[in-house]
Amino acid sequence: MTGLVLIDDHWHPGAIPRKGLTGLGDFDWIDDGQEWTVERMHRYQFLVLVKANQINSENTDPWADDTTGDAFDSYVRWGGGLLVIHSGVSGYEKIPSMRGLPAGAFASHPPQCSVTVEPLAGHPMCEGVQPFTEIDEHYFMHFDDPAADVFLHSRSDHGIQPAGWTRQVGRGRVCVLTPGHNLEVWLNPDFQRLLRNSLAWVSA
Repeated sequence: MTGLVLIDDHWHPGAIPRKGLTGLGDFDWIDDGQEWTVERMHRYQFLVLVKANQINSENTDPWADDTTGDAFDSYVRWGGGLLVIHSGVSGYEKIPSMRGLPAGAFASHPPQCSVTVEPLAGHPMCEGVQPFTEIDEHYFMHFDDPAADVFLHSRSDHGIQPAGWTRQVGRGRVCVLTPGHNLEVWLNPDFQRLLRNSLAWVSA
């Protein structure tokens, strides 16, 4: 099964998720947001969004708008899977449908610091995952759905935040992971297990 991965913006080079997802599945990639189309999206059973709302690293104009968000929403409601990682929650806060799918949006982060990722013991999304600490951007979130199934928290000297959750949206599935600014996070063995579990869940 092949998934479509949207990557690359000014703050988050596409090379990082490309390396971080190596060996975790078969993927096709979109670096330039203008290459996304509704028709292309529907060729895939699941999507991975690791891209702030910028066309690419060299063009910071937005690639997504309300029409894009409505297409994403329809895709998921009819049974598609969506995994949103780190930068995928950034820049969409004023697009209700794009913000609505992950039920949250990036609000702010302090300077990069030691962030401890804490899995919820016994949760199936955290199978094989132990707490780990890496230097990362500690994302503080606008969190819109108190009924979302939170399975992960992030902790630093700046506070505690929800860092991973799942939602059923219509017939589809949405999973969000907020860690992941630096390659060291992506390559951490426990984050790799989180990625595997999350990919398996959204593509089921």
